[in-house]
Amino acid sequence: MMTSDPANFRPVLTVAGLRLGILAILPVLPGVTVFSMVVGATMAQKGLAFTHSLLMNAFVYAGFSQLVAMEAWPDALDIGALLTLALIAVTINARMLLVGASLQPWLRTLPAWQSYPLMLLNTDVGWITAMRYRQEGGNDVGFLVGGGIVLWLLWMTATTAGYWFGALIANPRAIALDLVMPVFFGTMLIPLWRGYRRAIGWVIAGAVAFAIHALFGGWWFIVVGALVGAAAEGWRE
Repeated sequence: MMTSDPANFRPVLTVAGLRLGILAILPVLPGVTVFSMVVGATMAQKGLAFTHSLLMNAFVYAGFSQLVAMEAWPDALDIGALLTLALIAVTINARMLLVGASLQPWLRTLPAWQSYPLMLLNTDVGWITAMRYRQEGGNDVGFLVGGGIVLWLLWMTATTAGYWFGALIANPRAIALDLVMPVFFGTMLIPLWRGYRRAIGWVIAGAVAFAIHALFGGWWFIVVGALVGAAAEGWRE
């Protein structure tokens, strides 16, 4: 059991922690593989060059916002289209501000050159797994690093395969590839479940997003739904 002594909260990094993180992430790899292939396939369908796809996947590494940005990618890019795409990406990735903040108590004693690069490896799946480990008393940063590296390597491999596979698919909806993102989003909510009261904001966000999409179309339903759901949860608190 962890004590109240701050020195005992200092993170360590060991090979055993790396191995434990890799083992903990294995059960989610099939789902991540399918999702990653869909992202790569969508990039191919939108005509993105393979080198651009490779660079985006390596350095942006933000699957949900990348997929939505590709779905909303216009035939002709102008300032308005770029700003819209940027706003959508920022809205979807805003959750990472809270994810990063939740890691601060764990990583705050590490020097910046160690803690900041870890943020590139920070994903929804990796964070959920790592926080569960942390809540059980774990303090080995190797857990976060091991799972993060495996997820990044799988992401690069699967998006590349999906890119070349997607170029051969005339109609992705015919094989239900368009359903992968909502199913994956829904699955991600399961570990975050904290009871019905905590789900009020989710329900409000979903209902508002659905209504905005039905009334106006486009992609603004993501922004409006997220803002209204966050405001409703903040008011409830």
